[in-house]
Amino acid sequence: MIVYDLICAHQHRFEGWFASTEDFARQRDETMIRCPVCDDGAIERRPSANIQVGRAFAPAAERQEAAASPSPPPASEVTEAQVIAALKLFRHLVASTANVGPAFPEEARKIHYDEVPKRGIRGQASPEEAEELREEGIEFMSVPAFLSRDLN
Repeated sequence: MIVYDLICAHQHRFEGWFASTEDFARQRDETMIRCPVCDDGAIERRPSANIQVGRAFAPAAERQEAAASPSPPPASEVTEAQVIAALKLFRHLVASTANVGPAFPEEARKIHYDEVPKRGIRGQASPEEAEELREEGIEFMSVPAFLSRDLN
């Protein structure tokens, strides 16, 4: 997996995980990559801040020590099994929520203000509606539409 730092036209920064550079290009060209904040499809890659700089040489003692005790992978690395587990959890969350479509802002307010019983919902909101919900203190998470469609 390749992790890219991405940014939308509204300057929201986020990460994307891709099988290859070609996979990123294909998904971007097909507007499969969407900003998780505003759902914008105009996405660009940004240089990664995680740059590793090596030394030109290491003393022989250090090289032998490093070879004898390999260091564990960085905590930021995610295994394929972890990605699969996260996708399964996400699929479960999608399957266990009601799709209220464009009525999402209205339904989210009703739930937040205890006008209806609490339940898991998902749907669509414009960037303006999403900002209004945030200003009201209503918590929600934006996800790309292709990840949240009904699973049949």
